[in-house]
Amino acid sequence: MNILEFFQKSEGSWKSIRTTHHLAFKKAESGESVICVKTLSPDDTQVLATCKIHNFDPKLSIGGAYVSWTGGMEWDKEDVKHDGSTAFAIIQDTEQPQSGKILRDRGYADAAPVVSSYQLSEEDVLTLTTNYGGMDSTEQFWFAAPNVRLRTSIVSISGGITTATFCSEIRIINTNDSEAVSIKQEKKLVQNKQSKIVMNKMTPSFGW
Repeated sequence: MNILEFFQKSEGSWKSIRTTHHLAFKKAESGESVICVKTLSPDDTQVLATCKIHNFDPKLSIGGAYVSWTGGMEWDKEDVKHDGSTAFAIIQDTEQPQSGKILRDRGYADAAPVVSSYQLSEEDVLTLTTNYGGMDSTEQFWFAAPNVRLRTSIVSISGGITTATFCSEIRIINTNDSEAVSIKQEKKLVQNKQSKIVMNKMTPSFGW
């Protein structure tokens, strides 16, 4: 799988169930959101505009994506919503095509434009690393099944981890009977594998 195929596989709407551990407070909170992903062609106006923001030649981009989200977290006040959107432009490394840069017109932790480095492993695990001016974020995405995507996120400041997040994301589709059975099977698959995945993906980073 290459980076474009990864985003194409991610295209659509997803229900994301999240648990975030706040290490400083020794507490965890949960939340839910809906994430929508749409792939963009290299000549899409949003891709061109994002390249312009970062002073990259648009001809270097192989395409991109538009991502929007809405949801909330357990500790939120009633009037607080985690809504937003961002456009991506992908700049592939010509010598190492499984790595490169992802330009965003805005970040998740900061509304300012941001550049992330990406690496897609042989196991089809996408790793994004981002620096938000003193705050570092490392995210990993992978598919447990075609309609089940998993994600981890670690945020650190001055080398110390401040938050650690795990998300399970289920594709939202209009189901007929066979599709419904397939999704139930995939949900069961991720439930059966989740403890193993958490140990393999998270323990080395978190030390738990």
